[in-house]
Amino acid sequence: MADIVYFSSTSGNTHRFIEKLGRPAARIPIYARDEPLQVSEPYVLVVPTYGGGDNKGAVPKQVIKFLNDEQNRSLIRGVIGAGNTNFGTGYCLAGDIIAKKCKVPHMFRFEVFGTPDDVRIVHDGLESFWKQQP
Repeated sequence: MADIVYFSSTSGNTHRFIEKLGRPAARIPIYARDEPLQVSEPYVLVVPTYGGGDNKGAVPKQVIKFLNDEQNRSLIRGVIGAGNTNFGTGYCLAGDIIAKKCKVPHMFRFEVFGTPDDVRIVHDGLESFWKQQP
């Protein structure tokens, strides 16, 4: 069972953050030819922001495809956004967009692949979050 579902491009920044968390995680495939991910348990989505902070293209296409599956969308419980503060107001915009559309909290934000403090805060926050879930 994965309590985190995440997308990471070939740059691997989000993947490195997920590895530091040491929590069960499933990765949304990068390539369309790969077997699509379908979940059967509640999860928190970790998503980077694309497009330099512009609304257009902020959510990776692979994540849109994943969430267009009704079962996957029904099991999302929160979002964690990854971004680059160079995007200004677009920092972690993909997380904001998904949280609003799926009516779940945008729980945390971290830059690029996260600082040690980011890792600790997200890890501890997820521990608390999952203990409170029914």
